[in-house]
Amino acid sequence: MNRNHQHAPKEEAVNSFLQKIQAQELERETVLAAGLPALQRLANIAKGDTGQAGTVRRFLLGLYNGHRWPFDLTTFRGLDRDLFDDCMALLRMDARATVKEIHQYFKNGGELFAAFAQMEG
Repeated sequence: MNRNHQHAPKEEAVNSFLQKIQAQELERETVLAAGLPALQRLANIAKGDTGQAGTVRRFLLGLYNGHRWPFDLTTFRGLDRDLFDDCMALLRMDARATVKEIHQYFKNGGELFAAFAQMEG
């Protein structure tokens, strides 16, 4: 049997694996590029005192600690389109590019999320 033919399945498996790694890296970069600016915008909104600010704040707290801050998905219905899209971009980033916990993207993020929690009571 030809030696090159024997190595073909291994090479194909390695190439397939490398392609999957590259695809995952591309997805990670893509979701970070959309999710990080969305996170900044959402955090700024969450500091407010409107109904939408409360929804965004509870969403962020749910990502931060879902056991302590469960989030009712139906509340997304009350968000403006841009805020909803930002929440989806952030959720995608948190699910697909889990680089660090949500509060760790901010300097003094623990204090920021503690303030969000205090605002929610």
